[in-house]
Amino acid sequence: MNTDKKTIIIAEDHNILRAGLKALLTSNPQFDVVGEADNGRDAIRRVIELKPDLVIMDLNMPGLNGMDAIREIKERMPDIKTLVLTVHNEEEYVLASLKAGANGYVLKDATQNELMTAAERVLNGKTYLSAEITEKVVNSYLNTNNISQEPVTRWDTVTQRERQILKLIAEGHTNKSMAEYLCISVKTVEKHRANLMKKLDLHSVSALTTYALDKGIISR
Repeated sequence: MNTDKKTIIIAEDHNILRAGLKALLTSNPQFDVVGEADNGRDAIRRVIELKPDLVIMDLNMPGLNGMDAIREIKERMPDIKTLVLTVHNEEEYVLASLKAGANGYVLKDATQNELMTAAERVLNGKTYLSAEITEKVVNSYLNTNNISQEPVTRWDTVTQRERQILKLIAEGHTNKSMAEYLCISVKTVEKHRANLMKKLDLHSVSALTTYALDKGIISR
């Protein structure tokens, strides 16, 4: 057995894609996929159990999303590397993921070679961003420094917990089931839900669900 192999956990809720990623990564003799997860909470549990070198994380997953899972993993085990693999190329997702502790960000339309390169770079202690993402981040930085004040959108005012509540609402959860899932009281859920609706000026489950779809928080 090669003890020098880098261990990897894949967190992705689509079975076919997860199987393809596993096949690709294990074709590299440097890598050993030691675990898989199809939601954020299972990803955290697997990381705590297996302590891998790298976690490849999707952002859109049932229950706890990938961004919150990365944040918790980094709080518990900051030395574990995390690489986001997602469809989202919007700047807000990139910056929020990096702020949560992600070490790299790759889009799902990347080539196999790029994914391999990204994994190797992150495992070597470097940050990796897809070329398209790098351009957006640089342009955003330049634009921010040329404008005295950026306009604040409604979405900018929504907290991470409120975004999590939005995702769960859009997935059809009740206040009670959200409270049980998040290990908080029903009253706390109701407070977050009311704040969310007020901030977004949306006052029905259907309106919130449509908004979540438009933002890519849940898949169509």
